[in-house]
Amino acid sequence: MPKIKTNRAAAKRFKRTGSGKFVYAKSHANHIMGKKSRKRKRSLRQPHIIDKADIRELKLLLPNG
Repeated sequence: MPKIKTNRAAAKRFKRTGSGKFVYAKSHANHIMGKKSRKRKRSLRQPHIIDKADIRELKLLLPNG
């Protein structure tokens, strides 16, 4: 029986929390920051939680956590 492989691209983008939810970082937070509002930059710093609708697909991509 072959091993179940983790999708490495997904592993670099998503982390599982202690409660089993998945968190990710938003894009567009690394350069050309001068034209973005304070509110937008502050929002980009926060970790965001994956919607319920997408969790099933992520569990297939990250079978080992």
